[in-house]
Amino acid sequence: MLPRGRPRALGAAALLLLLLLVGFFLFGRDLEYGRLRGSASLDGELTWDHNRSACVPLRSLQPKCELLHVAIVCAGYNSSRDVITLVKSMLFYRKNPLHLHLVTDDVARNILETLFHTWMVPAVRVSFYNANEFQSQVSWIPNTHYSGLYGLLKLVLPDALPPDLVRVIVLDTDITFASDIAELWAFFAHFSDKQMIGLVENQSNWYLGNLWKNHRPWPALGRGFNTGVILLRLDRLREAGWEQMWKATAQRLLLTLSTTSLADQDIFNAVIKEHPGLVLLLPCIWNVQLSDHTLAEHCYSEASDLKVIHWNSPRKLRVKNKHVQFFRNLYLTFLEYDGNLLRTELFGCPSQPPPRAEQLQQALAQLDEEDACFEFQQQWLTVHRVHLTFLPLDPLPSEAHDVTLVAQLSMDRLQMLEALCSHWPGPMSLALYLTDAETQQFLRFVEASTVLSARSNVAYHVVYREGPLYPVNHLRNVALAQALTSYVFLSDIDFLPAYSLYGYLRASIKQLDLGSQRKVALVVPAFESLHYRLSFPTSKAELLALLDAGSLYTFRYDVWPRGHAPTDYARWREARAPYRVQWAADYEPYVVVPRECPRYDSRFVGFGWNKVAHIVELDAQEYEFLVLPEAFTIHMPHAPSLDISRFRSSPAYRDCLQALKDEFHQDLSRRYGAAALKYLTALQQSRSSA
Repeated sequence: MLPRGRPRALGAAALLLLLLLVGFFLFGRDLEYGRLRGSASLDGELTWDHNRSACVPLRSLQPKCELLHVAIVCAGYNSSRDVITLVKSMLFYRKNPLHLHLVTDDVARNILETLFHTWMVPAVRVSFYNANEFQSQVSWIPNTHYSGLYGLLKLVLPDALPPDLVRVIVLDTDITFASDIAELWAFFAHFSDKQMIGLVENQSNWYLGNLWKNHRPWPALGRGFNTGVILLRLDRLREAGWEQMWKATAQRLLLTLSTTSLADQDIFNAVIKEHPGLVLLLPCIWNVQLSDHTLAEHCYSEASDLKVIHWNSPRKLRVKNKHVQFFRNLYLTFLEYDGNLLRTELFGCPSQPPPRAEQLQQALAQLDEEDACFEFQQQWLTVHRVHLTFLPLDPLPSEAHDVTLVAQLSMDRLQMLEALCSHWPGPMSLALYLTDAETQQFLRFVEASTVLSARSNVAYHVVYREGPLYPVNHLRNVALAQALTSYVFLSDIDFLPAYSLYGYLRASIKQLDLGSQRKVALVVPAFESLHYRLSFPTSKAELLALLDAGSLYTFRYDVWPRGHAPTDYARWREARAPYRVQWAADYEPYVVVPRECPRYDSRFVGFGWNKVAHIVELDAQEYEFLVLPEAFTIHMPHAPSLDISRFRSSPAYRDCLQALKDEFHQDLSRRYGAAALKYLTALQQSRSSA
């Protein structure tokens, strides 16, 4: 009989042997499996060694908080939307600070500069480079790819980016990350002394030239490489004379090949064909390409394999692939993901806070969460992400007397857009208060509407939803700031203007010679219908007939007569020429003013006094109120908003609104001195009569 301690020792040895056998079995299984799967190799045979990441660099070898540099070329409205989804996927997985280098046209810069400024993501720096400055370097290259001229600009990045920048990951806008970008960055450590470019093999037979008869692609090494994801050693490329290298190759090949079909990718591949030592072959999972002729399914077997998805078909999400639903769901996850949740600090990586972030945090820290008005104070301090011109905009050149309709809305007023477009043919600037998911519903709504999709002079600006109260005046300011005409009609989304109002306003501005230094606010009288179906009046005479018949009413005559009483509707009935009216307490007409008018006071959130405060500001700055005799706009009925319901039901809500009024008047006194006394007196009188 063996001693009692021996079985335990033998058991441990047996366990160790078992673990070793399992390890060898798994290694052999992976080795055999790797031989059977993979993407097309450079010589056209199936391979395994660069598909599974057996030699993937360990992240632990990287400095923990190393700054990772990413370059993206982006132009236009649609591409700007794509970049945001790409960035969301990067931010979701990243554990390192990022520096984004964005080569953009003017449109994309205006959109993305505002977006990142308002997004305020910690440990993310953004630098912009003007694409127009580099177009001449590639404009001589004929290119039939849908990306156009901008699809060639990756060729000039070594010269376009700062000379002291050594490494950069270059990404197409149609990329979705499924892993930490630091794992990709770690491949720089595997570059040999001669390698300058890291690429994944092209996952189609395009460069083999056998897709169709007479198909003549640019030269490439085997199946070639895809340039949707590139690792560039910029220092080595500059030293090697990259600019002269690629230009000489392109010029020579364009003597026999009339154009590039795949933009920069053709030229990269032609250079690599001549200089194969430049390239480090990356595992295919770092650029799983969903093109029309993709072989990508040989690259992966399960979701955990995937690192980067590349929607490189012109059909994008509609591409045919047996796993496309899985890829589409991954993409939609980030498309609709709440970007506010990505404003997170990196643990263990101290970084410079975004501009204004420290002051904002200090102000928020001083708020008392037990204060009954905490929600109002917090909402005022909230910095909302803003995506300007969410959809393509192609306005006609504006005339000196042109007018933009300015309004704001949330998802529950989306149905008003078609009717508004039928009433107002002129330019509009609309701010929409939406979640990330709702923006996609809005996009589908516009695309499905023949009325809305036909309009190219309506600018939609998305302000992303955050907080419990509706930031009505902030929304108005966003829309107002983006108006492109000299004058603006400050309206609300639930009002339909007279069919003739756009033309009438332009004529009135010209006739009244408002282009001078004269400060004038043109008042558009407001009416309301209690009926969802209304035979909309086409003239003042028809409106008066409906008014007399009880089908129309002056706006809020029964619940808020002070709001529009100074317009003097009795005088308007008979008026043939514009007439002047005086400001009075609680006056809140809809007005046409110069684009440079005072902005709305953004402390007013939710319901109540938001327009009143703006009209007070206009009066304080000595604007003259002129009522137009043939102008009118009609409020259409709808379900009450959540904020108005809270105003009506909550005394605490009304108390907080009163506190905001008091603060506003104190600010008026500081800015206008004794001239502001009349507003305080009017407030006290209205309070005593309420």
